[in-house]
Amino acid sequence: MKKFFSVLLVLFGAVVSVLIFGTAKANSSNIPPSLEEVYTRIGYTSPDEAVKKFESHFNHVLKLPKIKPSISFTHQLGRFSEDTEYNLNDSLEIKFINSEIVENHYKIVIRPLENTLTFKSNANQKDYTLKNGQKALYIEHPLFNFLIFEHDHWQYVLAIDKSVSEITADTLVEIANSIE
Repeated sequence: MKKFFSVLLVLFGAVVSVLIFGTAKANSSNIPPSLEEVYTRIGYTSPDEAVKKFESHFNHVLKLPKIKPSISFTHQLGRFSEDTEYNLNDSLEIKFINSEIVENHYKIVIRPLENTLTFKSNANQKDYTLKNGQKALYIEHPLFNFLIFEHDHWQYVLAIDKSVSEITADTLVEIANSIE
C-alpha cells in the first residue's frame, strides 16, 4: 500500500510540474551561434579582407609569413583594428584556430614601427637573429609563447598557445624567416 501511494505521489508531482512549468520547447534563439558568427560579431573577417584594410589604411604593402605552424587549423580569421581616438593602437591580427582542438591557436599581430609594443626583460626570454640580420625576441608566457621582431615598416608578434609543445622557438624563427 505504501508503494502504491509513493508511485501515485510521484505521478501527481510530475503532472503538477507539467501544468505549472509547461513543456520545454526548442527555440531557434537557444541555438548557440557558430564560431564564425561569434568572431564576426567582434570584428573579424577573412584574412585577405583584413590585410587589404590594413594596407589601405597605412598605404603600404604588408608581407606575411609564407609558412605557418605545422598543426591543424579549421579557421583563419583576420581583424584590422583602427584606433580612431589616439592613432596609437592600429593593428592587424590574423588568427588561426581549430574548433575541435582548442590548443591549436596561433596568431600574428602586426603594428607599424612608430607604435611598437615594448616588452620588459625577464628570465623567460631569449634573443635570436633572423636571416635578414634583424633581432627577434622569444618570450615564454604562462599562456602563449611569443616571437617579436621587426621587418620593413612593421613590428610582428607571432604567438602560439603554450600547450602546443611541438611548436618551438626555432619553429617561430623559421616562420619569421619565411617573410620575404
